[in-house]
Amino acid sequence: MKKLRLAVQLIFTILTNGYMYGFLQGKIYRGNLKYACVPGLNCYSCPGAIASCPIGALQALLNRDGYHIPFGALGFLFLFGSLLGRLVCGWLCPFGLVQDLLHKIPVFRKRKRLPFHHVLKYGKYVVLAGLVCIGSLFLFGGFVKVPAFCKFLCPSGTLFGALPLLTANESLRSQAGSLFFWKIGILLFILILSVKVYRPFCQYLCPLGAIYGWFNRFSLVQIEWAGERCVSCKACEKACPVSLSVREISRSPECIRCGRCVQACPEKCLHFSKKR
Repeated sequence: MKKLRLAVQLIFTILTNGYMYGFLQGKIYRGNLKYACVPGLNCYSCPGAIASCPIGALQALLNRDGYHIPFGALGFLFLFGSLLGRLVCGWLCPFGLVQDLLHKIPVFRKRKRLPFHHVLKYGKYVVLAGLVCIGSLFLFGGFVKVPAFCKFLCPSGTLFGALPLLTANESLRSQAGSLFFWKIGILLFILILSVKVYRPFCQYLCPLGAIYGWFNRFSLVQIEWAGERCVSCKACEKACPVSLSVREISRSPECIRCGRCVQACPEKCLHFSKKR
């Protein structure tokens, strides 16, 4: 399961961010594929990105003159949410892969959660409401609409977009200002924290995870628990990287359906399945 998931993460990241000409030239691909989104957090401004990020697309539609309901972006999120839930986060998100790899570094005493997790886990809903929705509509920059999440917070955009562009494009480097260094500070903090805490951005700040988490209870793909065969050994709970109980697995908004619980269960009580 671990090898399969890592392979899927790597392949999906390469396929969606593998436009090598963009990396070499320091230019953003602007072809027709950019009108489409990929399921995970995938920065539009990454020179290797061949498609758009659903959160970026949602903000772009909210940023238009007047007030419009972004049916296209909302329909995309509903489609993948109802099919996969947060399996997208666990298997298809490039920045999730970065955090997974950093957490494997054998330094620090590892933690699954931060202190006050029961409060901090709602941070991603605050980001979704405050930066993605309200910020994009009217709040930041006076009453000028801006893509607030992408501009002020998103570490994925800094890592996959800003840094490669500035590395390859000298003219852009001369324009880097205080906002860029603010974003670099956020990125470094999250990357260092990821070495110790499992996926801190996903657990506490990611608005895309907040959206997909709403669909976990009724998405098509589920992790089913055969309670009648369970011997209460709690192997699944020990294996869960975000400390969910067996009754919370798959249904909790925090579950990214990584499959560690399925692999750990000695009685094979847990398995991936389609919702009946």
